[in-house]
Amino acid sequence: MSLMLRKTSQAEGDNNIFWTTMADLLLGLAIIFMTLFVLAMTGFTQQTLEQKRHQIEVNKELIENLKKANIEAEVDPMTGDIKISDLELFEVGSYNLSSKGKNYLDKLVPIYINTIFSKSELIDEIENIIIQGHTDSQSFSGVKNPDVQYLKNMELSLQRANSVASYMFNTNIDKQYNNKLKKMLVVEGKSYSEPVLVNGKEDYNKSRRVELRLKVKKMDITDIIFGEIQHL
Repeated sequence: MSLMLRKTSQAEGDNNIFWTTMADLLLGLAIIFMTLFVLAMTGFTQQTLEQKRHQIEVNKELIENLKKANIEAEVDPMTGDIKISDLELFEVGSYNLSSKGKNYLDKLVPIYINTIFSKSELIDEIENIIIQGHTDSQSFSGVKNPDVQYLKNMELSLQRANSVASYMFNTNIDKQYNNKLKKMLVVEGKSYSEPVLVNGKEDYNKSRRVELRLKVKKMDITDIIFGEIQHL
């Protein structure tokens, strides 16, 4: 009997050692995971802030360069988005660039592209350069169906954006950037889905516009985690 008790006690002791070891292992893994998570989030935040800092610095330079060239343009200092009134580019109801529009793009586009593409710290972070066409919500003559109105405005906004995108290659941009521009350029038509409101009412003149927008690559937290693991 005493022999059996000793064996039972020994088995229980072995089990206790096993579960103690497993508990220590799980606790260790949890600590490692939490450490990696904190490091990853810290790195994620730092890289995101650094990316935004580069973008703001380039936006500031872009605004200054446009002012030096006496080019009227509404530039968002945080995102670098540029809004161009359709009155600067097209005749009413047309998607063909006017002479005034071509002259305007001849001045603006080279400064825009050359400023952005010359910054190695930013250009690698840019996924797309988006040309967006926007219209106002006023009706086409003789069209009463709201769905048809929306689609007609969609077509017009897309054609206008495409006209601007096509003409960009005719301007005096640095030709070394052509291939990169072709890979990044995206054309969109937004119809009147994003009107410009002033005091709660649509401003028709401001709603009719073309926007140049930068889509910046999103940080991938998994890359940061794997990078931290390699440094452990």
